Amino acid sequence: MTRLSTAVRGLVTTLATLLAVTAAPGTAQAKTEPKAPKDFVALRTVDPTIVQEMRYFTPHNFVGERIDGYRQPLCILTRPAAEALHKAQQRLLRQGHTLKVYDCYRPQRAVDHFVRWAEDLDDQAMKGEFYPNVDKTRLFLDGYIAEKSGHSRGSTVDLTVVRLPAKPTRPYVPGEPLVPCYAPRSERFPDNSLDMGTGFDCFDTLSHTLDPRIQGPQRANRLLLKGTLEALGFVNLAEEWWHYTYKPEAYPDTYFDFPVSSKALTAH
Repeated sequence: MTRLSTAVRGLVTTLATLLAVTAAPGTAQAKTEPKAPKDFVALRTVDPTIVQEMRYFTPHNFVGERIDGYRQPLCILTRPAAEALHKAQQRLLRQGHTLKVYDCYRPQRAVDHFVRWAEDLDDQAMKGEFYPNVDKTRLFLDGYIAEKSGHSRGSTVDLTVVRLPAKPTRPYVPGEPLVPCYAPRSERFPDNSLDMGTGFDCFDTLSHTLDPRIQGPQRANRLLLKGTLEALGFVNLAEEWWHYTYKPEAYPDTYFDFPVSSKALTAH
C-alpha cells in the first residue's frame, strides 16, 4: 500500500505541474487593461462645449487607419490641463469662437503604431496630403516621428479654433484624392476651423507656429490660439502650431498606455 500511495502521489504531482504549465498562457492573456490615474478626466465632463474631432480614431491621419489604443473618439487629459482648456474656451466663446481638439492623451501603444508605420518605407498611402515634401526616410531625423510623445503624459493637446456657429466637417472617404496639407484652404481637405495656413499634422516647415511665410489672417489666427492658451499656462511646440502642453505637467516623466476609452476611467 505504501508503494501504491507513493506512486499515486507522484502521479498527482505530475498532473498538477502539467495543468499549471498549460494554464499559464491563459492566465497571461486574461491580464486586465491598465487604468488611468484618478486625476485623468474626459474633457467633456469638464467642458462639453469644446468640439472634439479625434483624428486618430478615424482613418484620416498620416497613417491612413485607426491608430492602436483609440477605442472611442474621446479626449482624455489630466484634470489641471482640462480645467485650463475650459478657461480658454470661456474666453473664446465671448469672441464668437470655440476650441476644437484633434488629439489629447495618446497611449504608448499608439506611439508604437506610428513608429512601425514610419519604419515601413513602402507604406506611403497618405503622403500626398500629410508629408508631400518630406522623404519618409527622414521622419525620425526631422523630428516628425519619435519613440516617445508628450501626449502620453496626459497634459498635451492638439487643437485649433473654430468660428461659431461651428459647421460640421465632412467625413474623410478612404481612397479619395489627396491634396497637400499646405494647399490653399479652398483646395485642401475641408476643416471647419479658422485658416491656420496648413492642415493639422502637416509634416512641413510651414507648420512652424511663427513661420514668416504665414502672414495676414492665417498668422492672426495662429496668434489668437497661441495668445489665448499661453495666458493660461500652456506652452506651444514651435514646430507645430496645433501642439500645446499645460505646465507644470502632473506627470512629467511618465508615459501611460491605458487605452482611450471611458472604461479606462470607470474605476474613479
